[in-house]
Amino acid sequence: MATGDAPTSRDQNGAEADGDGISSELRRRLRSLPSVDRLATAVARAELRDRRSALVAGDLGERDLVESARARMRPSLRRVLNATGVIVHTNLGRAPLADSARRAVLRAADGYSNLEYDLDGGVRGSRGAHLEALLRELTGAEAALVVNNGAAAVLLAAAALAGGRDLIVSRGQLIEIGGGFRVPEVVAQAGARLVEVGTTNRTRLSDYESALSERTGGVLRAHPSNFRTVGFVEQVEIEELCSLPAPVIDDVGSGVLADEIAMLADEPSVRRSVRAGAALVCFSGDKLLGGPQAGLIVGRADAVAAAARHPLARALRIDKLSLAALEATLALYRDAELARAEIPALAMLTVSAAELEIRARRLADAGGGEIVQGVSKVGGGALPLLELPGPIAALDPGPAGAETLARRLREADPPLIARIQDGRVLLDPRTLAEHEIAEAASIVRSLLS
Repeated sequence: MATGDAPTSRDQNGAEADGDGISSELRRRLRSLPSVDRLATAVARAELRDRRSALVAGDLGERDLVESARARMRPSLRRVLNATGVIVHTNLGRAPLADSARRAVLRAADGYSNLEYDLDGGVRGSRGAHLEALLRELTGAEAALVVNNGAAAVLLAAAALAGGRDLIVSRGQLIEIGGGFRVPEVVAQAGARLVEVGTTNRTRLSDYESALSERTGGVLRAHPSNFRTVGFVEQVEIEELCSLPAPVIDDVGSGVLADEIAMLADEPSVRRSVRAGAALVCFSGDKLLGGPQAGLIVGRADAVAAAARHPLARALRIDKLSLAALEATLALYRDAELARAEIPALAMLTVSAAELEIRARRLADAGGGEIVQGVSKVGGGALPLLELPGPIAALDPGPAGAETLARRLREADPPLIARIQDGRVLLDPRTLAEHEIAEAASIVRSLLS
């Protein structure tokens, strides 16, 4: 090293660093940041343009342009703290990801990946190959395919097996779930002709048998995930349905692979449908499975191949980040206890009352509140009758009222989403991870101290 040269070292990534520990790469990135003047000018121009348009349109009310500028610079999609007690909260992104799934997303996002490249052969590969063997192992199916969401899985399955033909569905399963997903409309979009059998509350095997014809492409069983019929009811179990001389598409909804958890017994098991002989079993990745948004299809090799060949398959394919998260999530299911501990949705379902009491106490103490007994819900259209009792922190909002306090909690960074009941703001610790309790308590303390 020449006399007078600054001493150099290596940073944690191996890049050369100066004596102050800052690597040349970091310095380059710091220099590439826009100047304050440039950034401020861009935001100011956008704000003034919007304000001028509002004034011309007749909006003469006062507006804090500085606060509007701050809001403009915040990302729209943000992390929030879920204290609602709804585990699979559709509005809050459904199931949170396990640590291993989040790390997998970061790895896949860091540069390029072998998404559709065969490293052994050095030729083009298939993105489906990354998950097929794992899904066969976990479900016992002959083959598997993954698309971008559960509704897409049902649409593709119906189009592949019954497009241009009849698809038989029980009248009790002509359901609508969140977002206006209606079975009759899905069947129509798949190019199949809907054949209704049975009644709203009772459908027998003989009803299906009477509807079979040379035009039949398949039978669809749709799980009524967000409601239940009780009383004078009858339905055909999957084993009986698979005895029919027609391929069965079984939409089991939430994707239960944790068969050992007793409270999930009312949700249809993926493995049971595969064992029964369903041609295609469709389920979601981001509900009780506890992974990212995805639609999974497992079943017979010929039926899965038909779905993979269908033109819709490319339009509905899963992206690389979701694929990475899903692979990491599914890998946890190789060990039932590990899955139960590491997948947040399953951990929230099975957390002990003693642990909830500790968390609720920390939240209540932070805001001068008290602990009350409440009920959490699964959400996401799963197990609508299941109630999860436990301790909840109840905050007295004071003269401002519960709506005002709930709004102020939402305005925090990160936003804390609560629920209101009997004039009080409730914070349910079941849907807050252990490390989030401290954040939530700090927010409450700053507002109510």
